[in-house]
Amino acid sequence: MSLPHAILTALLEKPSSGLELTRRFDRSIGYFWSATHQQIYRELGKLEQAGLIRALPAPATPVRGQKKEYEVLPAGRDELADWTRRAEDPKPIRSALLLRLRAAAVVGTEGMADELRRHLELHRAQLDAYLAMERRQFPPERDSEADRLRHLVLRGGIELERFWMAWLTEALAGLGALDDPDDPDDPDDPDD
Repeated sequence: MSLPHAILTALLEKPSSGLELTRRFDRSIGYFWSATHQQIYRELGKLEQAGLIRALPAPATPVRGQKKEYEVLPAGRDELADWTRRAEDPKPIRSALLLRLRAAAVVGTEGMADELRRHLELHRAQLDAYLAMERRQFPPERDSEADRLRHLVLRGGIELERFWMAWLTEALAGLGALDDPDDPDDPDDPDD
């Protein structure tokens, strides 16, 4: 149910076409709620049908290839406000990497260290991107309530990347101990 609310949020921030929404998802909302171009267009149709958004009137003389822009109607604003007040439990984590690490405990760790290092680099790059966004988008003079809330969302992303980097570093250290055949503390060592 969150994709329609992500779209309503983006449209309340700025009326946009489907293409513009896709680009904005790629630059901001998509960092914490991703959606494909097709999903966004499909959801725009549903939101319009439900009376939550409308297409802005086109100029009197339509131009070929002109993008249809959407804005949120009062019912859409009400729906979004109601949604922000609803209780929602945290969702269980679903991570293929965590599952693969668990499987490696059963079938062997060959190649796992390389994959963990690759993930570490991906999270390092994402952290760098978030920190650059923070410097660009949130100078000290931007201190409205809306800016503080947006900054909190970005700070959540920054802290998640720091978590993953610390966890991956720990996992690599643990995997190094598992891979060391001379490790005296290895519980699986048959010579103990």
